[in-house]
Amino acid sequence: MTRLDPAPARQDPLGWDARANQAAQSVTALFGRRLFFLPGTHLGAVQWPAPAWRKDPKGALAGPWHYWWQAHYVDCLVDAGRRELANGGTPDARFNGSGHPSAGRLASRLVTGIRLRNAFTFVNSYYDDMAWLALATHRLDTLAEEARRSGRRRNARVRRSLTLQFEAACTDDLDGGAFWSKKRDFKNTPASAPIALHFARTGHPQKSRALLDWLDATLFDPDQGLYLDGARLGPSGEVLVERAVYTYNQGPVLGALLEMGREADLDRAAVVVAAVDRLLTLPSPAGQPQAPSPMNTAGHLPATGAMTSSGGRVLRCEGSGDGGLFTGILCRYLALAAADSRLPAQTRTTAARLVAGTAGAFWSGKRSVQAGEAADSHRGAVIFSQHAAQPADATYPPGAAVELSTQLQAWMALEAAAALPGNTGDAGNDAGN
Repeated sequence: MTRLDPAPARQDPLGWDARANQAAQSVTALFGRRLFFLPGTHLGAVQWPAPAWRKDPKGALAGPWHYWWQAHYVDCLVDAGRRELANGGTPDARFNGSGHPSAGRLASRLVTGIRLRNAFTFVNSYYDDMAWLALATHRLDTLAEEARRSGRRRNARVRRSLTLQFEAACTDDLDGGAFWSKKRDFKNTPASAPIALHFARTGHPQKSRALLDWLDATLFDPDQGLYLDGARLGPSGEVLVERAVYTYNQGPVLGALLEMGREADLDRAAVVVAAVDRLLTLPSPAGQPQAPSPMNTAGHLPATGAMTSSGGRVLRCEGSGDGGLFTGILCRYLALAAADSRLPAQTRTTAARLVAGTAGAFWSGKRSVQAGEAADSHRGAVIFSQHAAQPADATYPPGAAVELSTQLQAWMALEAAAALPGNTGDAGNDAGN
């Protein structure tokens, strides 16, 4: 369990960096713990306060296991690690203060915890779960390289092992795409898109292109400009398309399009960003700070924390459980679009506005952990809402069980806002991170 320390004095308490640090401190303090008290491990509890079964050490195995929540926890820690590195990479730059491990070290311990909790393997029944972990470990190794430290050979083995799983998931059934699970009865965007992004980032562009072509041919809805959920074979051999539209499905497709980077890919990315703005948003909460001012003529966002109180919109959220991660994932990839100079300025401005507006709403709607809710070690922690358009007091009043997924979602949104060009400098074509 991590004790919260005050944010280092170097940070602007109104800036995105300080806000992302507050989210990182709160999530790791409230949810982070060792697995079976084993040194060198870390894992995120499913909910806070811990249910009665969790107080028994055996409860770590008896309770529900959400592999892909942990994968996004790794990604969030990598985001925090990148900010630590940008701030000098010293112990004083750590998100939780010099007395705690770096975010990268904690992420590595989390990968160890995932393997142990997952029965000593990284292989899972769901191909999308494994794709998220493959993406996270790749980013973790990239962080190590940027810090001039050797990456974990373990992470490379993880990706090699999971890549074999992805190759098995990608078949000619339904004319292409990747299966969602080992039942092999449904191919969908949640698996095909992150696997495409993984292939693109690890030197397999043809495999990535095949998946993107299948997504475009089978699941892209030109009337909406968005990707539908999935497809399966009907009883007569016909292709049945599941037409549900989810926020997080658009994110990894957007990432893969930027990574591949052909003119047609960039054109499609611009269409997706515009459609997200048009169809997957809600009015901003009244009285809360909204999106940043438009990018200047150089294509940069204004300085950190620059906001306007004019009316705007925030990304819709998908509730609790697995849906509690969805909008945070979309924010991650919208931030990449905002930083990609190959996209039109209007597209980048729209992406940045959606990220900053949504992150700002999560921040404005947060609540503090109340006296009596937790031990003194949690003093200073905050709870974020399930929905950017509602305050945490409404979705998580004192005494309510808070789910890890929703807190990771808000943390992801704040990290995405901290990564916007106007906050960290012009990232240019930064589709690889």
